[in-house]
Amino acid sequence: MYGKPCKYSPVGRKHRWERTHVIISCMPENNCNTAMEGSMLTLSLANWMELPGLKLKDWMRDKRRNLRNDRATPAEIASYYQHYVAKMDLEKSFACGTTVTSVSRVSLESGCSVWKIQGLQRRASSGEGNEVVEVPFTVYAENVVLATGTHDIPACLGVDGENLPFVCHSFWELEAAISSGRLDRASEPVLVVGAGLTAADAVLAAHHLNTPVYHAFRRPVSDPALIFNQLPKLLYPEYHKVHQMMSQQQHKVGETVVNLSNQPLSSPADGTSPYTCYPGYLSFPKHHVAAFRPDGKCVLEDERGLQTVLQVSMALVLIGAHPNLSFLQEYGRPLALDSEEPISCRRNPLDVDPYKYECVKEPGMYAMGPLVGENFVRFLKGGALAIVCDIARKRSKKRQEKCTTSSLNIQLTNCTLEA
Repeated sequence: MYGKPCKYSPVGRKHRWERTHVIISCMPENNCNTAMEGSMLTLSLANWMELPGLKLKDWMRDKRRNLRNDRATPAEIASYYQHYVAKMDLEKSFACGTTVTSVSRVSLESGCSVWKIQGLQRRASSGEGNEVVEVPFTVYAENVVLATGTHDIPACLGVDGENLPFVCHSFWELEAAISSGRLDRASEPVLVVGAGLTAADAVLAAHHLNTPVYHAFRRPVSDPALIFNQLPKLLYPEYHKVHQMMSQQQHKVGETVVNLSNQPLSSPADGTSPYTCYPGYLSFPKHHVAAFRPDGKCVLEDERGLQTVLQVSMALVLIGAHPNLSFLQEYGRPLALDSEEPISCRRNPLDVDPYKYECVKEPGMYAMGPLVGENFVRFLKGGALAIVCDIARKRSKKRQEKCTTSSLNIQLTNCTLEA
């Protein structure tokens, strides 16, 4: 959020604390990039993700790490961002462990309107023990920037049995199963549903563990809309490998499904196996999930209605996610391109000015990243810089016009937002 200088009054004493912006994050304190974990490589080139004043390559060199194909792991990027915050002395602008529950327009006595942001901040109790309490807060700001991403609410298939314990909807649940030892090379096959990059990451993770993988997706492998058909092969060799697996190791209609659990982990030298290119993997193009059963079976159905039943240890439904904008009126629908439909980062993003990233229907509210449909290119010279430039332009214009509007008296009620 960006605004004029802030003032808060904590219980017991009063003082002023001025700041031009505050970043409210639901992530824990000192770890605002918890969701950026894992050993995969980032989709964006590393230098696209670096911040001004600290070259990512220099930081990597100091850490004795090397970029692979000009890409880094999400964990490395998260560590770089945390180091950047400390190096640039930005901790005071972060309010972590905070959940926003409401963002709305309110009018001040001066006649101007501002944004009223309410929510809860988790912090350690002042008493004994490690008890965590939630303290309400209220902040007023001239401008609000929505940068929530899209991973809050996983998309679901809406089929019978999808709420069974072995059915998961995030890549991190796969990593947790691997880390805890619940999933290994002796496990029944894993079913991955979806044909996006997250699904590809899951296929690679399971395949590297030598856990058999069934891979089901609706589109044909040759569909130009598949992301794999849009990525340069040299820059993204791991995703090209998955695309090869999807293409070369398909289930053939009318044939009995091979039990991958009994398949050798290496290809037979004599080529007797029908699946010799990538042992332990089998794709099901143009299939969808019809149902999950309590006994760990999954029913797949092709476009002709023919069904295949698979025994699996774990099913990963990775078909996308939706942003959680419950703090906005009508979940933010009035701000979308089509206000009658739910917000979708691919089909119905927020309607913003392409040069300022300001919401067309709500001046003073900005959005960036997947919320505005930027699902692939994510780097500083995009939305973030455009937003800051527009806010700076507005302030410069006010100074030139010698605006006599009194400065905002921004009150944080009930608690102090802790950096």
